[in-house]
Amino acid sequence: MNHPDDELLEFAAEAQLAPAAVSARWKVAIVDDDEDVHRSTELSLANTEILGRPLAFLHARSAADARALFAEERDIAVILLDVVMETQDAGLRLVDEIRHHFHMHDVRIILRTGQPGYAPELDAIRDYDINDYRNKSELSRTRLYAALTAAIRAYQQIRIVNASRAGLAHIVRGSAELLHCEGLADFAGGVITQIAGLLALPPEGLVCVRRDAGAPCEVIAAAGRFGHACRQPLDALQDPAIRAILERALTQRANVVEPGQGIALYFGSRPGRDLAAYVETGYLADELDPTLLEVFCANVSVCLDNIELVQRLNEYSYFDPLVHLPNRRQLLELLDAHLHEREGRRGVLAVVDVDHFGEINGAFGYHYGDALLKGVAARIVAGCGASARVARVGSDSFAVFWAAHDADVSCLDGLFAEPLEVEGESIIVSVTVGIVRLDDVGGDGSEALEDGYLALKRAKQAERGSVARYNRGVSEEIRGRVNLLHNLRGAFGANELFLVFQPQVELASGRCVGAEALLRWRTSDGAMIPPDRFIPLAERSGLIVSIGEWVLRRACEEAARMAQAGHGAVRMAINVSVIQFRDPHFLGRLRAAIEDSGVSPRQIELEITESVAMGEGDRMIELFGRVKAMGLDIAIDDFGTGFSSLSQLQRMNVDRLKIDRAFINDIGGAGKGGDIAGLVCGLGDRLGIELIAEGIEQAEQAGRLQAMGCQLGQGYHFARPMPADDWRVWLAEHSWGSDAQRGW
Repeated sequence: MNHPDDELLEFAAEAQLAPAAVSARWKVAIVDDDEDVHRSTELSLANTEILGRPLAFLHARSAADARALFAEERDIAVILLDVVMETQDAGLRLVDEIRHHFHMHDVRIILRTGQPGYAPELDAIRDYDINDYRNKSELSRTRLYAALTAAIRAYQQIRIVNASRAGLAHIVRGSAELLHCEGLADFAGGVITQIAGLLALPPEGLVCVRRDAGAPCEVIAAAGRFGHACRQPLDALQDPAIRAILERALTQRANVVEPGQGIALYFGSRPGRDLAAYVETGYLADELDPTLLEVFCANVSVCLDNIELVQRLNEYSYFDPLVHLPNRRQLLELLDAHLHEREGRRGVLAVVDVDHFGEINGAFGYHYGDALLKGVAARIVAGCGASARVARVGSDSFAVFWAAHDADVSCLDGLFAEPLEVEGESIIVSVTVGIVRLDDVGGDGSEALEDGYLALKRAKQAERGSVARYNRGVSEEIRGRVNLLHNLRGAFGANELFLVFQPQVELASGRCVGAEALLRWRTSDGAMIPPDRFIPLAERSGLIVSIGEWVLRRACEEAARMAQAGHGAVRMAINVSVIQFRDPHFLGRLRAAIEDSGVSPRQIELEITESVAMGEGDRMIELFGRVKAMGLDIAIDDFGTGFSSLSQLQRMNVDRLKIDRAFINDIGGAGKGGDIAGLVCGLGDRLGIELIAEGIEQAEQAGRLQAMGCQLGQGYHFARPMPADDWRVWLAEHSWGSDAQRGW
């Protein structure tokens, strides 16, 4: 028959909590080879709670049983360990295994012995990692309860400290991981993962954001069983308790802990960026360290600030803030990726430029110009369809990219046929378009966009408001000019540039009265580059300023040498580009060239084309006046090809007009060029301005020009342009009074 105590002990075993609640108990392991110790200990503490939790007893009746138990069970709070079991020191040896083999450093060990004095208390505590030492005979229920309470309290505090230490380490690692997130949604998903990792829970939760005060909440990230709620309003969540927790966290701007349900952590400190994250914790919420949670939330808030900063920088780097479209950089990366992935049939790129935008901006102001660009951007996006990617690539230019090789670009025709509404008013907008098939592009995205601009340039040259397509010939031509400009820079430094001189003669007497200094380029292999190829490049690149100064100095030096040889009355005509005239240091460079060479200013004549002289009339009048004050002559080149104002021409006080060679060629022919030459000669006579005709190749032309009243001539009929040495010989042979000079 069973002892009455046995029935009580059996009843106590049946009264254990369900498995779901075991995690809320303190685990106490009894390791003893005496069965009565097991029964009496469990009986005396049946239905006992310590620090708000019941106890769960685990049993091992030998050191071997204990090893098996410790291999399976974790989170044991206290071990009641017998000293003497299989051997007289089995318990003491087991202590070392508990700490070093099973790595159970948090568990509290109370050593018990039924043989007082066998293991001296001080020695045991000193030599073994135990927390208390008791004789079994003195462990009454009250003393056992007191010993367990002290041990469990110590265990709980150690666990909190260790959890805090691990939590802080996790926060540091988690913060570093969160900083690698891209975008708010990615960051929010990382927050769920980091909270779950901090609390050793599965990633079950969601993150919601409130953009503005009073606005509805939106779920921006969800994991586990909440995955379906992502990108939905929080009100759509089925669980009202969870909705209430999150609403409280966002409203109170504080963490909310609900034991048995979960926690809502609040992140953020200013309106427009309030986030709250919910995770299920169950009864674990009772053990959460509020300070640790505050540290975690503070770190996440800092990470959130950094994510927003990265987002803003990303927007500044890749998006145009005015028209809210991708910018040039993003388009180039998109094109690079597309061209890298596709070898053929690679799509179409168009560059759209707003015609006369600078004038519109200047006339109506930047505010109106910005509104116009927004309207243009919206029209392009709407008109080109969903398959097109539109980007702003310049101040007044946009790019449209279609990935499909057979994209229909006809939508660009007539895209702005209808007026555009700008600030409540209708305006007709004209755009010019350049189109390039990406199959024709041999390089990366930058080259594709460059080719699009080349096509755009061709379209503008043809007619504003037109559409032009790119072809490889255009690219080769442009790249040829780029290479030529590169070689020109090297040629200037390598002394490949030189001057030739073409005489100017008096038609009536045949006397040489001057020479025009002309620039030439002979490459290192002896090839001659025509001036009409390299001089325009030098002007567009700005290189003409330094080249022009070199020409000015060499021509002045040659004029000074002519004077020393007795030809001081012979003028030196020097062509000056408009770019040089616009240089604020031009007059200083001119004065220095004259002074350094020692030439008389009366020997120097500056030539500038009619279109430039008349195009900047008032400025040129003032500049010509300062040049004349220095003692130099001024001639208008290519006269008759522009649109001169007679009153302006008189105010400029020029010395000579050069009749363009195009009119000279028509003299004696069916064209009207000869008549124009006659009109120019009559104009010069009325204004008292000396005339010089260039491009004279026949004696008949020279005679008719003289009859029209033209005083001077220049051309192959008299002499071709000559290098300096040949020019000096020619000048010596054709000096005034020589036989060779008479009878051209």
